[in-house]
Amino acid sequence: MFTSSTPTNINTSRFAPSPTGYLHIGHAYSAIFAYNKAKQNNGRFILRIEDIDLERSKPEYKQAIFEDLKWLGLSWEHPVREQSKHFQQYKKALDALYKKGVLYPCFCTRKKIRDEQSASASAPHGPEGLLYPRTCRHISKEQRDHNTDNGMPFAVRLDVEKAINLVSGNLKWIEESKGEMTATPAILGDVILARKDVPASYHLSVVVDDHIQGITHVTRGEDLLYATNLHRLLQELLGLHVPKYDHHKLLLDEEGKRFAKRNQSVTIKSLREEQKKSPEDIYEEIGLNPLT
Repeated sequence: MFTSSTPTNINTSRFAPSPTGYLHIGHAYSAIFAYNKAKQNNGRFILRIEDIDLERSKPEYKQAIFEDLKWLGLSWEHPVREQSKHFQQYKKALDALYKKGVLYPCFCTRKKIRDEQSASASAPHGPEGLLYPRTCRHISKEQRDHNTDNGMPFAVRLDVEKAINLVSGNLKWIEESKGEMTATPAILGDVILARKDVPASYHLSVVVDDHIQGITHVTRGEDLLYATNLHRLLQELLGLHVPKYDHHKLLLDEEGKRFAKRNQSVTIKSLREEQKKSPEDIYEEIGLNPLT
């Protein structure tokens, strides 16, 4: 379906931030971790801008990403892939999933979903919270057509049970710190893969991009380990390359909480410009420095 830009026998890692705020010290760890993965294997390091959220993504945040990473001593290949310029490729993947019969439109509002979940005494939970109760999975094709013809907003959901039944054998991936893992995508339920006006969610766009860019090693925080269960299913459905994965530890603040973009005191921009920190100060604080 898609052609990879790089042979998958060349070690390639990536750092893929969203320009919805300034990078913080946790991002510095993640970026250097991915950079070192490439350097250790005499491979390629790629920077990707994940800006499918057009409303929250801002040019100033994108520019700050480039400045912050350069200041940290990192270099990357050009041109930089920006997801907002490749919506047609995500739509192509979405159309392929439609043809396989594993997608359906969901017209439920957030309030309706919450109400149905609250009314259930045994609403199932997943890693992202309560699972969607599959309300729109059961409406008729006529009702779906009526709703879409009348301009009702909708999300596109994956029928995870049907998708699992469509693929053959157990879904596996290699987690470098743990060995072979077996995917259990049903734990996420019928996730959203797109919306009426945006042809991709994070889950869909990331597997398409990783394939197209020839990513062989996906490095990201351990908070996203659960997502790999779904990503393996999407890779199998779309015939995409399966990279190795390495989910690293998360840096925590003094209260044991994850660093957040809204906490300006720990943004790389603030540490550099206001607190007059050096790159070496950051390396020492995160316990990691870029390989040369």
